[in-house]
Amino acid sequence: MHKQGKVVRWEADRGFGFIRSSDTTADVFFHIRDFRGPGVPSEGLVVSYEEIHVGGKGPRAMAVQGVGARKGPSTPARRSAPVRRSLQPGRRDPMMPLVLLLAMACVALLIWAVYMRRLPVPILLAGPVVNALTFWFYWRDKYAAQKGAWRTSENSLHVLSLLGGWPAARMAQQVLRHKSAKASFQEIYWFTVVVNIAVLLAMTWPTNWHMPSLW
Repeated sequence: MHKQGKVVRWEADRGFGFIRSSDTTADVFFHIRDFRGPGVPSEGLVVSYEEIHVGGKGPRAMAVQGVGARKGPSTPARRSAPVRRSLQPGRRDPMMPLVLLLAMACVALLIWAVYMRRLPVPILLAGPVVNALTFWFYWRDKYAAQKGAWRTSENSLHVLSLLGGWPAARMAQQVLRHKSAKASFQEIYWFTVVVNIAVLLAMTWPTNWHMPSLW
């Protein structure tokens, strides 16, 4: 169905955005490869598009074109790719050294706890598995966002961090440039880090330890 609306959100580094139209109750998703240019999309741009519905998901826009732009076989997705890549180089995560330091401390604590028989060996072995799964789920969600496919819920990503996958989660956020700029997501992420470390300390804290008397 042919409609017209306005771009209300555009994620240049991720290559997708949303269109708002008075003819549709929900914002309409569109990908950079569906934009017909010229130029690149931007918030506030009035566009015309073909609305489709796939697999019970929300509406999606195809053949997106700025109103008044002349139709043609342009390929804006290829022209916009260098723009997306240019946003990534040189951006370092100032919190990564802290994450690495905490991760190494937790690994050392786990090894000590297993050696002292305070924790079973499977808990130590589960760490690499959980972190590998965490990175994979971040990659899968990033890929799904670019392709307009079914996404992994943020709650699932947070649960993985809570289970001990927070080092890989932080690495994935920076390497994949995924969820690293969303403030609400970052707040919950750091909460999962604190809770996971607190639980680990509680599990390994000596039960027979007493404060030495000062008298």
